[in-house]
Amino acid sequence: MDRMKRFAVYYAPRPGAFADRTARWLGWDPVLGQTLPQPELPGIADPAAITVEPRRYGFHGTIRAPFRLAEGLDADQLRDGVARLAARLAPVSCTGLALETLHGFLALTPQGCEAALLELGAQVVEGTNPLRAPLTEAEIARRRPETLTSRQRELLDRWGYPFVMEEFRFHLTLTDRLPADQVGPVATALKAHFTPVLPQPFVIEDLCLFGEDASGRFHLLHRYALTG
Repeated sequence: MDRMKRFAVYYAPRPGAFADRTARWLGWDPVLGQTLPQPELPGIADPAAITVEPRRYGFHGTIRAPFRLAEGLDADQLRDGVARLAARLAPVSCTGLALETLHGFLALTPQGCEAALLELGAQVVEGTNPLRAPLTEAEIARRRPETLTSRQRELLDRWGYPFVMEEFRFHLTLTDRLPADQVGPVATALKAHFTPVLPQPFVIEDLCLFGEDASGRFHLLHRYALTG
């Protein structure tokens, strides 16, 4: 854990068919820290070529985006902070997941729980804010502040990420941004591939602490059950 350069709080599925299939699709198991062979699906010529960015992170839903640990804090304090949050927050139950196109990439999105997800996201962002180091100028620049709304820029300055609080949209990324002519065939293939294992209901049961290694790959470090 001490070798990690950034940390994040994500949703990640518990062990089972859904976790196995999503890890294999992206070609990275963040629990084992291993690359995996990706499946051959009809209509998808090269799955590795369309999953470059999500493969770095492993299959997940962002709750607190990656951050550097605040100066003076250590790994034990980080773990304790996330554990305390999980102990006072309740699980979020959604009716299920739907495959959607979001800004050109494909993702699974939860249905029937928007208000509860917004509340969970806000509580985690607020509760983890003391754990993160302030953004550097380079980190701010990478968020392309010139493209943000005034409210998103305010959120970036206050919380270290522009898509939090009322701007939060929980999603589970499956692909990079795709050319328009690939969206339909890839969506058809992924819907057939994932439908048999999609959880119903879909429940966020844990806060998962992830760490980014020196190569830019993310690993699941600890899982904390939501017991509030």
